[in-house]
Formats: sequence, structure tokens, C-alpha cells
Amino acid sequence: MNKVLFFAHLRDAVGEEFLRLDAAGKSVGELKAELAANYDLPKMDSVMTAVNEEFAQDDEVIQDGDEIAFIPPVSGG
Repeated sequence: MNKVLFFAHLRDAVGEEFLRLDAAGKSVGELKAELAANYDLPKMDSVMTAVNEEFAQDDEVIQDGDEIAFIPPVSGG
């Protein structure tokens, strides 16, 4: 099982701060695509991803027990 955390507008779109999913064996990119389709998440291609608190690329494979965080770009002044 994996804990998947969402920040900013992604949290609002999903309606939860985190989900528990079985993502082991999937790449980060595959998980992004699956979540985008299931939760109608916008602009997942520009979202930063961290696996176990370290930034990860879309081709990184998720292991059982990994914690994945999706962090959208932030703008402000």
C-alpha cells in the first residue's frame, strides 16, 4: 500500500489530503495519468512529484510502502 499526498489545488480537486492506494510497480507517470483520469486533475504534467520526500521523475518505479507527494507549481507575490 502507498500513501499518496496532494497539495494546493490538487487537494481541493481530490477532496482529501491523502489517499491510500496500491501503486507498487507503477511508474510515477502511470500513477499521475491514473489519478488525472479518476479525479479529473488538471495539468498533472507540470506537477512536481516526491517519493519518500525526494523529488522523482516520471519514469521512477514506485515500491510498496513508498509515500508519494504531488506538489503543483506555486505562484504568488
